[in-house]
Amino acid sequence: MSAVCQVTGRKPGYGKQVSHSHKRTSRRWEPNLQQHRFWLPSENRWVRLRVSAKGLKTVDKRGIEAIVAELRKKGVKI
Repeated sequence: MSAVCQVTGRKPGYGKQVSHSHKRTSRRWEPNLQQHRFWLPSENRWVRLRVSAKGLKTVDKRGIEAIVAELRKKGVKI
């Protein structure tokens, strides 16, 4: 499964790791993804989303109903 937040769309960041000798090697910064269950009252069921920590704050602010409606509009099966 790809490391992408379903709510915010955050993806890994890419860059270089620089050692003490200044040797550069590639690395990536993973987003803080969590598998989380949300209760969807309108459908009387749980939905499982893969969200980042920022995505959890977004769900708290806007509400799970609005987020699920937006995801369905994009064509994501939930």
